[in-house]
Amino acid sequence: MIAETVCSAVAAAGLGIAVITAYRKRYLTATRIAAYALVPLGLVMTGVVEWLADTAFSPVAWAGFGVLGLSWLMFATTRTVERRRGGTRKERKAAREAAAPAATSPAATSPGASAPALGQSARTQSPAPRQKPAAQGDDDFSDIEAILKKHGI
Repeated sequence: MIAETVCSAVAAAGLGIAVITAYRKRYLTATRIAAYALVPLGLVMTGVVEWLADTAFSPVAWAGFGVLGLSWLMFATTRTVERRRGGTRKERKAAREAAAPAATSPAATSPGASAPALGQSARTQSPAPRQKPAAQGDDDFSDIEAILKKHGI
């Protein structure tokens, strides 16, 4: 009951301010103020304010908000873990499917040898040709070149 009274008083005060603003020939601003002033009155008339007041003092409602918060936390955690693992489910599934034919085909490697990395071609598996020592100005980019070569770029 108090909430409805406060909302009605806020609406009345807002409409009064809108009338004063319209008297000063600022009709657009007066209309905007009147629109904002009618929102609390509309919430009271639709019963939203009463529902919020009942919800605020209900332990079951607060438990429901806690469950929603836990659900959101679990969702955010799983998304974070998925991103740290490197890719989405579709990307991991495509990588497994690409690795499956290579694993089942007879290879000329010993049983103790490690599996080759995915996506490497014969060109990138061959030993890299020796490069000349880098000049002093190229030292800044040697780390970047090494990272790019490591990823096959």
